[in-house]
Amino acid sequence: MQPTTLQQMLAFITSPQNKFGVETWATVELSIVPILLAILVGVPLGIAFAQRPVAAFIAANTSGLVRAIPTLAVLAAVVPYLGVGFRPSVFALSLLGIPPILLNTITGLRSIDPATVDAARGMGMTRWQILSRVQLPLMAPVLAAGVRTAAVQIVATVPIAALMGGGGYGDYVLLGLDLFQLTPLLVGGIGIALLAFLTEILLAQAQRALTPAGLRIAAVSDQAAEASSGAASETAGSASLAA
Repeated sequence: MQPTTLQQMLAFITSPQNKFGVETWATVELSIVPILLAILVGVPLGIAFAQRPVAAFIAANTSGLVRAIPTLAVLAAVVPYLGVGFRPSVFALSLLGIPPILLNTITGLRSIDPATVDAARGMGMTRWQILSRVQLPLMAPVLAAGVRTAAVQIVATVPIAALMGGGGYGDYVLLGLDLFQLTPLLVGGIGIALLAFLTEILLAQAQRALTPAGLRIAAVSDQAAEASSGAASETAGSASLAA
């Protein structure tokens, strides 16, 4: 009896020669390290540029240009300097994650009411105290949204690292393409999809936790108001048609 696709995938995963545990850990490393590096670079740059309109404008447009560069092109460009393997893969993936975090940091800080900052300054707070106690807590939900976007993009792009010897589930995708076998393709593709989905769920919960309760209630109220308005419009339209 021919084994089913699921059985073939389970056999592939449990086979020692495929090193599923090693490739899983490599994928997790290629996801977590670039995300952390993107945060360490994007947040300080966003804070530095947020109070300078010209710098913020340049940063926003430059970030858009950087996002337009294919990750594979970045990998190819850094190979002469970083070689192949983990380091160039982390560099390229980090570069992919910086723009959303940078832009959301700038947006979050610039959206804070200046009166709030003036009140904090009037209370005698230093610039660092205003940033750490007032601005960062207020812009945390916006920053979390940027990290969430960047993280999902990075995780979804991790398989490309296999082209430069970075390892991870991308090795299974390349193996399936080389041997024209469906099982390695499914294991690698579904593995990345599940990891990206898990990342989205976890960071969505983190973003919700960082959003003040008052803002969540306001958002729900706005959605309810929009739904009521839409229902009223539909009712009015149906009544006019009936007339």
